[in-house]
Amino acid sequence: MSGEIRQKMLPKYIEVRGAKVHNLKNINVDVPLNEIVAIAGVSGSGKSSLALGALYAEGSRRYLESLSTYTRRRMTQAERADVDDVRYVPAALALRQRPGVPGIRSTFGTLSELLNSLRLMFSRLASHRCPNGHYCPPSLSVAAMQEITCPVCGAKFYGPGAEELAFNSTGACKTCGGTGVIQTVNEAALVPDESKTIDEGAVVVWGTLMWSLMKDIARTMGVRTDVPFRDLTPEEKEIVYHGELKKHHIHYVNPNTLEPAEMDFNYYSAVNSVKNSLAKVKDEKGMKRLEKYLEEDVCPDCHGTRLSEAARAPRLRGIGLDEATAMTLSELIPWVQGVPASLPEEMRPIAENICESFLDVSKRLMDLGLGYLSLDRAASTLSTGERQRVQLARAVRNRTTGVLYVLDEPSIGLHPYNLKGLTGVMDDLRADGNSVIIVDHDTQVLKHADWMIEMGKGAGADGGTVISEGKIEDISKNPHSVIGPFLSDQYEARIRPVLQTASMFEKGAIHLETEEIHTVHPLDVRIPMGRLTVVTGVSGSGKTTMVLESLIPALKAKISGQKMPSHVKNIEAKGITQVKLIDATPIGINVRSTVATYANVHDELRKVYAKTKDAKERSFKAGDFSYNTGKLRCPTCDGTGEISLDVQFLPDVKIPCPDCRGSRYGREAFEIRRKAKDGQEYSLPELMNMSVDQVLHALGGLKKLQEHLQVLHELGLGYLTLGEETPGLSGGEAQRLKLASEMGKGQSDSVFVFDEPTIGLHPQDVRTLLHVFQTLIDHGATVVVIEHDLDVIKNADYIIDMGPGGGKEGGRIVASGTPDEIKQCNESITGQYI
Repeated sequence: MSGEIRQKMLPKYIEVRGAKVHNLKNINVDVPLNEIVAIAGVSGSGKSSLALGALYAEGSRRYLESLSTYTRRRMTQAERADVDDVRYVPAALALRQRPGVPGIRSTFGTLSELLNSLRLMFSRLASHRCPNGHYCPPSLSVAAMQEITCPVCGAKFYGPGAEELAFNSTGACKTCGGTGVIQTVNEAALVPDESKTIDEGAVVVWGTLMWSLMKDIARTMGVRTDVPFRDLTPEEKEIVYHGELKKHHIHYVNPNTLEPAEMDFNYYSAVNSVKNSLAKVKDEKGMKRLEKYLEEDVCPDCHGTRLSEAARAPRLRGIGLDEATAMTLSELIPWVQGVPASLPEEMRPIAENICESFLDVSKRLMDLGLGYLSLDRAASTLSTGERQRVQLARAVRNRTTGVLYVLDEPSIGLHPYNLKGLTGVMDDLRADGNSVIIVDHDTQVLKHADWMIEMGKGAGADGGTVISEGKIEDISKNPHSVIGPFLSDQYEARIRPVLQTASMFEKGAIHLETEEIHTVHPLDVRIPMGRLTVVTGVSGSGKTTMVLESLIPALKAKISGQKMPSHVKNIEAKGITQVKLIDATPIGINVRSTVATYANVHDELRKVYAKTKDAKERSFKAGDFSYNTGKLRCPTCDGTGEISLDVQFLPDVKIPCPDCRGSRYGREAFEIRRKAKDGQEYSLPELMNMSVDQVLHALGGLKKLQEHLQVLHELGLGYLTLGEETPGLSGGEAQRLKLASEMGKGQSDSVFVFDEPTIGLHPQDVRTLLHVFQTLIDHGATVVVIEHDLDVIKNADYIIDMGPGGGKEGGRIVASGTPDEIKQCNESITGQYI
């Protein structure tokens, strides 16, 4: 058969037929293969249901099913997607919006696998130290892991292997176990109020963790227990904090019988009391009790590098592995490029080989705008966007072909300037013969796709259908498309009133002064009160440091009269009494937290149902309608709506409760019905299964309930069901739900800080968010937003642009002023995109 005929017979599309995952309405759609396909639509319209719930779920499940039963038994099994048929789907990989949070032992170096190459360099190409402390120059015997003879003293030894330079293995610092931090007792927390005497309970741990007899022993050691703690001598305080752990013979009065007695007793100083409790702690609850007396400190032996002294010893180009990992990626690349030339001629081919593998990986990470990160940066401190981009770089490096890559909002946390690196990675995946599906809202990323499928038209029950599909230029002209106008730029970006520079600070200013911290230079910032200020800049330019690590802690310290963070020199904020951070962290950690409980809707509904005729006849009170503690909760699942099945060899499987079918309520709760405004009768479990908008429409005349639901609707969350679990909400949904309780109050004494609130928002929803900001400002609030979204930036009253680059190339304020003023600033990268 000729190649031409075979080419014609190859499938050109993934054929999806009868997809009913989540809110998809039995849809049929063809997804082009070997192209970049964007799936767009408002939040909750069914984009992720199609991309992850149908295409990825089937692509990965079928691949796993081709493996042997023995192998499959050791893997998490994916269940069959709710689709009639999916044909020609390749093996699939998903890079999710929320990669799992890495553990304490993970760093940017381990996550990106750059550290593997670097350790190999220090193992095979470095000067190693002999047992007598002399350095032996690099040689082929070092590279070949053969025995080395010291040219100075003749000692014979072997150089360390790459594994012996790993902080997760034998190269770990013995003191901290390779974590770089140790837990120490926070002495300030042991005596929080120095105006009290020891007899009055100044040493709190002697009241909570240790017997009060410690006061009596301290007295026998010469400590005055009847004077304020601050008046004790340094010697007395030393006994209280660090006195020796030994037996003392004491006379004391039994508080119950008031009889005098004497006994021998060990003296536990305040610090030893905590250490003693820490050694005995058995559960999370006990640890929680102790946490307030502990603080994390940099390990005194490895100084936070995580490596043992031996692992820090090899020298390459004059530095150790610890110093190399402390460099940012953009500093490390030229250093690595110089390694081969620093070695003897015969070692250069092997050096070039090892260095090349490092440079290949780092090129991708640089393209994705991560050059400002150092290899020793703890992975848990990376943002979700940064972690997802590290995953993406790894995926491209593998040079696969014929794989379906599903990217879930890869533009999160990326400045418009960094997006070209992302689109370049997508092009490379396609050029290698893969198919790429992106779920995103950023119009710059969407415009880069070869084909688009738009879901909608609305969210939840109003979504789940394909409203347009085709090439980008076709969709931008399609009158049925919601995203169309945003793709063709045929819309007015500025929807808020424009403020003149002269009146910017007439309501006052917050003035912050800081010293140098991380890669951020000393700052002197003025933020106008009662306005919308947007903090911009490329990834790593210092936005987070300025706002989340300086402004918020400084304001909180000023409000509560506490000590300022050490790097903050001064803050002035006249009239500000509260600061609220609205970020994308998940709400609640267990299945018992739902949209209805979080937004105070459930409490109101319980009161309403307790007043019904059915409830009164059966003597049910509002508390009985609680699915957490009430009598009407489902007895099988205890009100969680799911049960856990123990499946041998496999992780426990959570399935909807077979008795209540996930509703969380027992049968009797369904019998208590109430006639609603729309003429229908509903039980409380039925309402919990409806969306906010459906309940808003059905229940009229209940003023307080209507107010709560109306706020959720105005925040663009009308499509969420009342019983939806809050930990499962996307970052953008979590942020807006947190705002629900703040709307409609007078806010002139409040500062609201939003950390990338447009995560997961369609351009149409961004406009809703801007109206929310305007509502807060109309009530007098000061709103500060960290953001990359150009529509939000264009709607700012005042912009503070950090940069100009990331890491060491950033960390200062490049420009501040109105959007027009930023546009005129040649040095501002953000200005080029406004």
